[in-house]
Amino acid sequence: MTGGADTGRLPAAYLSAGSSSFSEFLGVHAPHLLPSGRSLPVGSSLEAPHGTTIVTATFDGGVVMAGDRRATMGNIIANRDMEKVFAADEYSAVGIAGTAGLAIELVKLFQVELEHYEKIEGTLLSLEGKANRLASMIRANLGMAMQGLSVVPLFAGYDLDKGVGRIFSYDVTGGCYEEHDHHSVGSGSLFARGALKKVWRAGLSAEQAVSVTVEALYDAADDDSATGGPDLGRRIWPTVAVVHADGVRFVSDDDLREVVESVIAARQGNPGGAR
Repeated sequence: MTGGADTGRLPAAYLSAGSSSFSEFLGVHAPHLLPSGRSLPVGSSLEAPHGTTIVTATFDGGVVMAGDRRATMGNIIANRDMEKVFAADEYSAVGIAGTAGLAIELVKLFQVELEHYEKIEGTLLSLEGKANRLASMIRANLGMAMQGLSVVPLFAGYDLDKGVGRIFSYDVTGGCYEEHDHHSVGSGSLFARGALKKVWRAGLSAEQAVSVTVEALYDAADDDSATGGPDLGRRIWPTVAVVHADGVRFVSDDDLREVVESVIAARQGNPGGAR
């Protein structure tokens, strides 16, 4: 974007009327800055680190989202303490699975998108509106997904109008689907969903929901090599966000250590977690 370097004024692009979408603004004036603005040579492939398992579960008054910390590149552990769960804004969280670099860039753009909307419109976007904005950004990345660089996040938040926690999942084409009670994405999601079906129940407290998501990640790591379990030696715990009427808060490492130790203690002599 050219313009005001010599005159001291903002370029005309910043002063023209447009929508409240920051990603649409970039798409018109600087498309090369979008994650989808890059492309690979035809016929090429790229081995890139991938984030793995994200789980989320509702509780009485909100929703919890948790992610393991492992990133893999083929059969190699590329990173042991990667952050995969982020606050999208004050009342929502997003977890990433898929190509790690693109996913993190997409999340950062999504955070700016929501902040930009709030500044332009003077109000928060509804939770469904946030979910649909993220869907459109994933849809724009379809070209990269067709080349093997897919991004499939999980989105959850507190609905201020309904007073409940809600969960939204996606596919690589940008399809957006509301999930109920709990959900999981990533390479270990099959095992995490099985665990969630057994341990989740209606009326959970926030603390109980945290324990449920940590246990689901533990089960996923037990069967999926790409999902990292709690690492007591390195003191690496899952990343866990709790979203409720007061906003987003991340569970501290000290609290998570207690939850993890409780889950592991309950599995002594009972590795499958049979009830």
